[in-house]
Amino acid sequence: MSHVIIPEGYRSCLSLYDTQKAISLIKRLFEDTLCGNLNLSRVSAPLFVEESTGLNDDLSGVERAVSFDVPDIGRNAQVVHSLAKWKRMALYEYDFHPGQGLYTDMNAIRRDETLDNLHSIYVDQWDWEKAITREERNVEYLKETVRRIIAAVASTQRTLRAIYPQLTTVPDLDEEVAFVTTQELEDLYPDLSGKERENAFVREHHTTFLMQIGGKLRSGRPHDGRAPDYDDWTLNGDILLWNEVLGCAFEISSMGIRVDSEALDRQLTLAGCDDRRNFPFHRMLLAGKLPLAIGGGIGQSRLCMFLMGCAHIGEVQASVWDDETREKCAAAGIKLL
Repeated sequence: MSHVIIPEGYRSCLSLYDTQKAISLIKRLFEDTLCGNLNLSRVSAPLFVEESTGLNDDLSGVERAVSFDVPDIGRNAQVVHSLAKWKRMALYEYDFHPGQGLYTDMNAIRRDETLDNLHSIYVDQWDWEKAITREERNVEYLKETVRRIIAAVASTQRTLRAIYPQLTTVPDLDEEVAFVTTQELEDLYPDLSGKERENAFVREHHTTFLMQIGGKLRSGRPHDGRAPDYDDWTLNGDILLWNEVLGCAFEISSMGIRVDSEALDRQLTLAGCDDRRNFPFHRMLLAGKLPLAIGGGIGQSRLCMFLMGCAHIGEVQASVWDDETREKCAAAGIKLL
């Protein structure tokens, strides 16, 4: 079943050839600017991890990882969902100190994703992680980091438009960030679903950081699912932009200050995941052996979509789609890679 939406009168701003060149340019520009703004260094990253380590990102806890056996080591491996936990271990292994961070070009497979204009089973993002001090584990440090990421997006957009003036029809990024918690959002729109609340708020505040995702709200339900063992649910959030082409809130990043031993202990119990305490990663975290950190993932294809005004993620990445989606896009002149 196709979930694709074809915006009325939509046409790509760039030819297929220029689209490919622009994707390459966006990635180079944004990487360099982000590294400068956050003091990050590039590292190599795995496509898969051993299942027994507990390093794979569990997302909301229901998605199935792509797994396979490795006969020579006698254990199973999993294709990563993201590198949320691996990155923190890398900070420790590579001896990063507070103020220093890493980023990597992450590719993943999420087999259970519902395919639509924004979602693919192939995920490409910049995964980043930075060591911080105990004093920096606060909301103001989190907000300042969000502002630095938005500044990197804005800088990328300005340079991209100078090279491709056709993209001046794409709306400007609003660099003023509105910060709101999930509880404040529920209080504002108690009769709406989580996604409907996001759309209502971001329609008015085009660049939003939605904070405190994972824990239950006063209604008894969480705004959205979040794994209990990487973000501190009181110090995390999503960067949401208003997508004028699709008329909806558009997430480009999930990020946050990471759990310390106290937050991990609390969240594992709240999530009913106490069995994870036996994984090597979790034992080290509970013992306080891993550096305090902030980190997140920034969607590469999502960012390219936003900056080029694309209607479908398949215009900026090669993936697989159902026949009905391909037919609808072809009829509308939308070329899926």
